[in-house]
Amino acid sequence: MYRKLGFFALAACLAIGLGLALSASAATGDGREGPKPPFGNPNSANNTADHSKFEVLQKEFKSGPEVTKACLSCHNEAAEQFQKTIHWKWLCPAAKPEAKLGKAGYVVNNFCININSNEPRCTSCHAGYGYKDKNFDFSVQENVDCLVCHEQTGTYKKFPPGAGYVVKEPTMFGGKEWLPPDFAKVAQSVALPTRKNCGTCHFYGGGGEGVKHGDLDASLYKPKWDLDVHMNVDGENFTCTRCHTTVQHAVAGRCYKSTPLTDRRSLLDSDLIHRITCYSCHSEKPHKTDAKLNDHTDKVSCQACHIPEFAREHSTKMSWDWSTAGKKNAKGKPLVIEKDGRHSYNGMKGDFVWKKNVVPEYKWFNGKLTYLTLTDKIDPAQQPIEINKAHGSYDDPDARIFPFKVHKGKQPFDKVNNTFVVPHLFGKDKNAYWKGYNWANAIQTGMDYTGLPYSGEFDFISTEYMYQTTHMVAPKEKALSCDACHAPQGRLAKLTGFYLPGRDANGFADYVGWLIVVASLLGVLFHGLVRIASTGNGKEE
Repeated sequence: MYRKLGFFALAACLAIGLGLALSASAATGDGREGPKPPFGNPNSANNTADHSKFEVLQKEFKSGPEVTKACLSCHNEAAEQFQKTIHWKWLCPAAKPEAKLGKAGYVVNNFCININSNEPRCTSCHAGYGYKDKNFDFSVQENVDCLVCHEQTGTYKKFPPGAGYVVKEPTMFGGKEWLPPDFAKVAQSVALPTRKNCGTCHFYGGGGEGVKHGDLDASLYKPKWDLDVHMNVDGENFTCTRCHTTVQHAVAGRCYKSTPLTDRRSLLDSDLIHRITCYSCHSEKPHKTDAKLNDHTDKVSCQACHIPEFAREHSTKMSWDWSTAGKKNAKGKPLVIEKDGRHSYNGMKGDFVWKKNVVPEYKWFNGKLTYLTLTDKIDPAQQPIEINKAHGSYDDPDARIFPFKVHKGKQPFDKVNNTFVVPHLFGKDKNAYWKGYNWANAIQTGMDYTGLPYSGEFDFISTEYMYQTTHMVAPKEKALSCDACHAPQGRLAKLTGFYLPGRDANGFADYVGWLIVVASLLGVLFHGLVRIASTGNGKEE
């Protein structure tokens, strides 16, 4: 307690001496808002043509590829552009092809683990038609699905286990009837992507709403002011592409090997820039009236203060234990246990833990994440295994303190080769885990499919997978207060390697602080005594 008082006494005295300097800094600090050029409803004439008037779209279409062919008759370079992006390849364009860095390659997570041998289920969110196995021809332009990102009717549905196909005739899946869309109506509705287009996949990644990202879920379709100030439907009402700007169908954002954090472009007059960082619009001195807060931006990200918790309206999955999967109910079906509207156990996948209003974990982050893959060796003695890792430190000039969601998992691995494995989960064949519920068969089939070594012996290992938290930006009134971090048991208690006022003790600062306090008290006392003495001896003439 005395150390803390000493520190704050020192801080108070220094604040008096620096008051004028800070005031001058606040007056000259560049806190201008970013440019706000006109933009509006994606269906408006300002953004796209009225496609219902195009003759090429006024006919009966029998399939998605037929629609794409019609689209390409005008947008003759669109498919070629799109085929170079990660949305198409599911491999990072910035990485060497042999690295196979991406969800279609050797990258592993602790959700559904890996796409290989499971394509028909995973690719129901792929922007293409017919991606049912590793032999998919990525060069065929008509296989690009333009509609999933651009249609605005809300009637266009991808058939869940259909390898990116749109159902061509009525069919049943999961007790629900799926009907073919009215392709002509859907095609005529196209416009710039909306939150609905992006959210259909990105809000439901990993097999359900809010599973992967704690800051991406269906609450962002129509968020309120206190959930996200940028996407608030009664305020700025940003679409995803307002920040994730797009050049030739390449959407700005993270891509395994590449990072958006090195592009710290500040206020530019043109709107045709990659607005993917907070700095792009707000500059590195965003606080108009508080220069002290601006002093933090060289070490603290905007997100660290302005996203106090994630999953603030809908819960997010925080752990997934595959080792407990396989239990069935009395009818021989996968056992399902629900809690607060979520599956706390599912016989197909194991045990889950869901949480709301989650306080992030904080890490030094320079924008670089590295990932373990199916070919990397892991050490079971070092559990939990960090599947991906954020890089950065206090001494790194590009690093800032960033908030993360850290998802904990338990998944199969090759206990002889000490590598991760791919289980064959989805399919009608008996070796698919969700058909035969036999881990040995499922893993052997998945590894045979990848062509990678497998000893035939497996066990389960604890893992962690992290996601940078950057959505659900709260208004300044809801941002963290100073004592959230500047306290002995504050949010940054585990972030070591640097001195943090209010959290860490400093003997010299404490000593000087108390010295100033004592000197000040003695000065006041001496001044008072002098005044008393001089008043008693004084005479009026």
